[in-house]
Amino acid sequence: MLRPRETQDLALRSFDLQIAPTARIDWSHDVAGNAIAAASFDATTDTLLIRSVTTVDLTAPAWPVFPIAASAASYPFIYSDADWTDLGALSKPQYVDDAGRLSTWVEQFVMNRPTDTLSLLKDISTGIGAQIAYEIRDAEGTQGPLDTIDLGFGSCRDFAVLLADAVRTLGLGARLVSGYLYDPAGDQLGSAAAGSTHAWVEVYVPGAGWIPFDPTNMSMGSAHLIPVAVARDISQITPVIGSFQGENGDLIALDVTVRVEDERFRRE
Repeated sequence: MLRPRETQDLALRSFDLQIAPTARIDWSHDVAGNAIAAASFDATTDTLLIRSVTTVDLTAPAWPVFPIAASAASYPFIYSDADWTDLGALSKPQYVDDAGRLSTWVEQFVMNRPTDTLSLLKDISTGIGAQIAYEIRDAEGTQGPLDTIDLGFGSCRDFAVLLADAVRTLGLGARLVSGYLYDPAGDQLGSAAAGSTHAWVEVYVPGAGWIPFDPTNMSMGSAHLIPVAVARDISQITPVIGSFQGENGDLIALDVTVRVEDERFRRE
């Protein structure tokens, strides 16, 4: 999953996927509309190289205004029957919480009932960034929401999982997003140089549609975000997955480099 998703704020101008050794590439779209490139190999090799180069126009405003429907302006609100059906599992928490600890935790942000929907979502996202320390984690996998709360630290993917399940406990639809963070000023958490891979959340609010929230940087909207894939569960949007056959003594090493730059100053 390396091809960016086009949105009203992002236009895909070009995309080039190079794989060595030579592979047969079959393109498809999954149930969420993500572009999937499946590569199959006939020959043996000691190195796999995947290079993705893309150019996009990112026009998202720094201060977005969302046209939320009057029926959803205040929380709690009720989705239409059609929205409930389509959201399905996206509105249900993914992690077991028999004691309701996450529900108790998220209630600290619900000041009143009713309360302003957008303000509530911003408070939850900002609260995660304020209460949980950001920490780069190279370890495989993602922490559960309660693990992140208990530990008091997490990576961007841990923050995203916590936010998604937190709003789901309130009955709202949310999906995880993986992509790139564009950070020309170098003041965003989770970035290296001008940008890096990143994870955040989109919450579905009638009228406005899917609203992006980045709890890592306590921001709302798509101003610095380039989405690649969306899904119910974070494990469904891993950029590269696959399998290979080799010998027990084979040396296995992995190197990932991400460069996100303004085209006007791009280095070749």
